[in-house]
Amino acid sequence: FHDSSVIPDGAEINSYLFRDTPKRYFFVVEEDNTPLAVTVTPCDAPLEWKLSVQELPEEASGEGSELLEQQKQQITNEEGTELFSYKGNDVEYFVSSSSPSGLYQLDLLSTEKDTHFKVYATTTPESDQPYPELPYDPRIDVTSLGRTTVTLAWKPSPTASLLKQPIQYCIVINKEHNFKSLCAVEAKLGSDDAFMMAPKPGLDFSPFDFAHFGFPSDNNSGKERGFLKSSSKFGRQTSSKPRVDLHKVCVGNKNIFTVSDLKPDTQYYFDMFAVNTNSNMSTAYIGTFARTKEEAKQKTIELKDGKVTDVFIKRKGAKFLRFAPVSSHQKVTFSIHSCLDAVQIQVRRDGKLLLSQNVEGVRQFQLRGKAKAKYLIRLKGSKKGASMLKILATTRPNKQSFPSLPEDTRIKAFDKLRTCSSVTVAWLGTQERNKFCIYKREVDNNYNEEQKKREQNQCLGPDTRKKSEKVLCKYFHSQNIQKAVTTETIRGLQPGKSYLLDVYVIGHGGHSVKYQSKLVKTRKFC
Repeated sequence: FHDSSVIPDGAEINSYLFRDTPKRYFFVVEEDNTPLAVTVTPCDAPLEWKLSVQELPEEASGEGSELLEQQKQQITNEEGTELFSYKGNDVEYFVSSSSPSGLYQLDLLSTEKDTHFKVYATTTPESDQPYPELPYDPRIDVTSLGRTTVTLAWKPSPTASLLKQPIQYCIVINKEHNFKSLCAVEAKLGSDDAFMMAPKPGLDFSPFDFAHFGFPSDNNSGKERGFLKSSSKFGRQTSSKPRVDLHKVCVGNKNIFTVSDLKPDTQYYFDMFAVNTNSNMSTAYIGTFARTKEEAKQKTIELKDGKVTDVFIKRKGAKFLRFAPVSSHQKVTFSIHSCLDAVQIQVRRDGKLLLSQNVEGVRQFQLRGKAKAKYLIRLKGSKKGASMLKILATTRPNKQSFPSLPEDTRIKAFDKLRTCSSVTVAWLGTQERNKFCIYKREVDNNYNEEQKKREQNQCLGPDTRKKSEKVLCKYFHSQNIQKAVTTETIRGLQPGKSYLLDVYVIGHGGHSVKYQSKLVKTRKFC
């Protein structure tokens, strides 16, 4: 902190005020018609401040601060001519292109609470330009609004775009109000109780005391520039209380930024500061506020007993379904057919979790029933992509809509039995008598596994295929599961061509499940 009552020319000082204890600073303008700019930045409390000037006594001799120290004692009790006064918490400034010589005094008072502030005074405002300049339109625009994101855009500071000075933009997000200066943000991030521990006026200050005062300490606090650089390390907190409601992020020289991880249906305040990285001095854009969108109301799908329902889930999304059986029941059966990637199913009965599993292909779960029970089903999609599935809930155990499947749903091709016009394949069945239909489709010779993967929607049935692609349909099963295998030779193919083969198993309810597609190739020469 600046502990002298002399303000240096061309350097920003940090200082403090105790409540209801006025403070006075001095600086000298030695020649008439000198330009002058004084900027006062209140940090966490409104200030009352006044700038006045007194003539220098004629017998004064010496230069600059020496002269100031000589004469200060004689005239500190006299009232000078008031040039400017302000009361509030805005960053306010006095600018004059031609000021008289004299001893200038700046009086400050905080009536609200102990606080700190910054002062900058210069007699060369044109060449200094320490504060980044604001563009002609200094507003922050909200360009898009989501449930958890807000995109902000702003016009660049001419200090960066025209003068090519190193400027970075820092965004501050909070839920309470807009901030008028970056030091107000820093004060908010400091401890609320810091001033309780502050030493009283008149006592010596040490860097240790400053740490308790709620601001960073620095061993070179006498050297203005060195101290500025240290104190600018934003977010260095002495308080043990985390301030989760206030965040600051610096985005370099970007002019657009998306703030993420916000809460839905919540009002946020956004402030933007252009910071000169050489001087660490900053200027505030005009802050804005926005309310994030509401969380989409999660619609619950009602399941009907014994009826298949199609469900589509976005990537990483979730769907909720409800099943409320009309009649009393001993058991409930949930049959799920996941068409693409695995999905997660959770079933709760009257709030109690009964089931939580990942499902690939066709799965069936039987749960114990309860009179007047209601079941809530949560289906969570895959991280890889969108999920599609069919689900059936029933209290009638013999109502089986999906066909039963073997554990292995691959189609095996016999390489030695390949000819120029035919291929022979085999696949597994189950102990239950089902109808199997086989389809073929000619594909390019460069058709690969990646393309095959994209066509793996198991829920697309034979009704989506061209009639010309159908090879045959047949029924088969075996009580001995080891022998539930069938083979088929597909004829009438062209030499040296690639074909994609699909087997569909069709259940009693007419619902089909597709086995994994098989890519085969006929011999070119026989």
